[in-house]
Amino acid sequence: MDRRTLMKTLIAGLGASALPLAPLAWAREPEINSDARDKPFSYAWLKGYAQKLAGNAYVSHEGELPQTLKQLSWDDYQAIRFRKDHALWADSDSAFQAQLFHLGLYFQSPVAIHEVIDGKATELRYNPEFFDYEGKQPLGDLPGNLGYAGFRLHYQTDYSRDLAAFLGASYFRAVGSDMQYGMSARGLAIDTAINGEEEFPRFSAFWLEKPQPGSQVIRVWALLDSPSTTGAYAFVLDPGRNMVMDVDVALYPRTEIQRAGIAPLTSMYQVGENNRRMDYDWRPEIHDSDGLAMLSGSGEWLWRPLENPAHLRFNSFSDNNPQGFGLLQRDRNFDHYHDDGVFYERRPSVWVQPKGEWGKGSIDLVEIPTVDETFDNIVAFWHPEEPLKPEQEYLFSYRLHWGERAPVSPREIATVQATRTGLGGVIGQEREYLSWRFAVDFTGGMLEMLGDNAEVEAVISASRGEVEITSARPLSAIGGYRAMFDLVPGDSEEPINIRMYLRLGDEPLTETWVYQYTPPPQSERKLY
Repeated sequence: MDRRTLMKTLIAGLGASALPLAPLAWAREPEINSDARDKPFSYAWLKGYAQKLAGNAYVSHEGELPQTLKQLSWDDYQAIRFRKDHALWADSDSAFQAQLFHLGLYFQSPVAIHEVIDGKATELRYNPEFFDYEGKQPLGDLPGNLGYAGFRLHYQTDYSRDLAAFLGASYFRAVGSDMQYGMSARGLAIDTAINGEEEFPRFSAFWLEKPQPGSQVIRVWALLDSPSTTGAYAFVLDPGRNMVMDVDVALYPRTEIQRAGIAPLTSMYQVGENNRRMDYDWRPEIHDSDGLAMLSGSGEWLWRPLENPAHLRFNSFSDNNPQGFGLLQRDRNFDHYHDDGVFYERRPSVWVQPKGEWGKGSIDLVEIPTVDETFDNIVAFWHPEEPLKPEQEYLFSYRLHWGERAPVSPREIATVQATRTGLGGVIGQEREYLSWRFAVDFTGGMLEMLGDNAEVEAVISASRGEVEITSARPLSAIGGYRAMFDLVPGDSEEPINIRMYLRLGDEPLTETWVYQYTPPPQSERKLY
């Protein structure tokens, strides 16, 4: 399944009540069942099992389903709903409950799900009585070793709304205080945006620990499996104004992985203030995230506005021991979206906070053309400089923050609030050459305290072309500053990388705005 089909399915599926799947003969990881049922379960055991599994060839169980589940229509697939009275821990005083996703249609790889109580794991066998089915197509007799597609979690503040969900490949999502789904995270990305086919590792088994009475956190473990690697994952979910997830990862490559993506984030950007390429919708903006924020190992804050490019675009930001990065939805104004159905202004931002030293590598950003808001077309992740090699163990720990605001932000400096672009030049004067205008708004930091006569300067650099008509002036409507300039690209159609920040004397006042502008083809420039 390609990224677009998978993400369209996930978006639709998580917005509904449940989902379906089922296998025939079951050879799937029998060691998990026998070992975990009779022996104490621990993360150490899971890492040992993942390491052992890496010594064997990858075995795919995709498509091992009864035909009745493979051939379900979308409507019949959505008609399989988990019964809330069968939710895990519904009959206890736990602050959490769990519901299971059924297999079927697009979800054709079974997932083994276990409950962990007092350090002992028991597999949750498939039970058709867990589900109500209101579809028209008969499902037939389904085997007891069918398995599930994934699970969703609910919290005591509102058991009717999702807190988090793990569904499809290694994808998972969570909500902050707005209880609004948006972008997704993944366990691992492999070969994203390179020549050849991307590999989608999957979580083939989960272990859910029953929370102790009064506990406000829940622990989940997962086994990752793919042709290139296995992995053991430990999650601790702590809901609040921001959902905080502590993630520990142990990877055991089967083959050398040249392009591994650690802590990958996946989002959607179709239309925004700076990119109106697909602006045929009545809504002025359509996106789950509007920018990539980065805090480098040296302490520099960067903001890269997202785009919906005409062609696949790949940007790499080299770093050493990054302090954090995330795909953020900074624009929280309903009037900028006018969508009273999905409420894009409520979509959670996700910030990745590395623990320990990650060494040299890069934060990579992939932007894929899209014509539809149901396709996630934005990917960001940490790419280690050195490839991951077989017969080695690679450990990564990080914290994910899901919510309205990132847990850390520039305190002494201003941040970008909006980026707008359009035709440059001087109104009323004939344009002798193509120039493109950029207007970037900054707020926060020291900007509000500056006098009108403060000599604020926009410091701009471009990889090629000429910068002209530069200005930086107060904008009282936002309590900040607006920087404007025109970029003259010349005859070349190659992308241009731009950096800008505001300063007063030698003192930076803002984070660094970074952008990549691709000039239109020569054949289209006559339109300007």
